[in-house]
Amino acid sequence: MQGTAADNVIKRAMIDIQNWLNEGSIDARMLLQVHDELVFEVSERDLSLLADGVRFRMVSAAALDVPLVVDIGTGKNWDEAH
Repeated sequence: MQGTAADNVIKRAMIDIQNWLNEGSIDARMLLQVHDELVFEVSERDLSLLADGVRFRMVSAAALDVPLVVDIGTGKNWDEAH
């Protein structure tokens, strides 16, 4: 997906993720978006909860004929997460 359609999908996911994070049950915050990536700061104890919740919300952001694939990387910084 390119252009405006991809922008809409990531923005929908970001809104849903932020609403979920605002509930306060996970010690995490969304820091920034870089193209089709989202960067989070999260406590180690909540890492798997965040990963599962973000993946679910991202793949659910749009109804398409093909599945949206979400890859998640972790690390102390953005370079390590790749």
